[in-house]
Amino acid sequence: MRRYETTFVLRPGLGEAQFTEVIDRTVANITDGGGSIISLQRWGMRRLAYDIGKERQGYYVYIDHAAVPAVVAEMERIFKIDDRILRYLTIKVADRITTAQAEEEVVRVAESRLQAERKAAEDAANPRDRDDD
Repeated sequence: MRRYETTFVLRPGLGEAQFTEVIDRTVANITDGGGSIISLQRWGMRRLAYDIGKERQGYYVYIDHAAVPAVVAEMERIFKIDDRILRYLTIKVADRITTAQAEEEVVRVAESRLQAERKAAEDAANPRDRDDD
């Protein structure tokens, strides 16, 4: 198993239901092939660096995952034929990663996210006194 980062851009006019459908299908493709999702981030609508097929914006999704190369090849094959996807890029982060290492990384990412949420909630509950001199 290897660790990958995949980012893909969806057409902006699809709507939230189709965004979710494509993301869920991609996640299912990875997990059904024995892989695991370490992190999934919806970056949302952003302006493209250049127009792609008359589109100026796209809906960005980032997935950090562990999978075998065949799963990634199948995912990219689906990306190529799905006209809802404007662009995609998959980068191999680590050559060899065990299932246990992938699970540890999932836990580590979840803990760091929880810690960040706690800190944000704490900061919101205890605003700092500002000196408006």
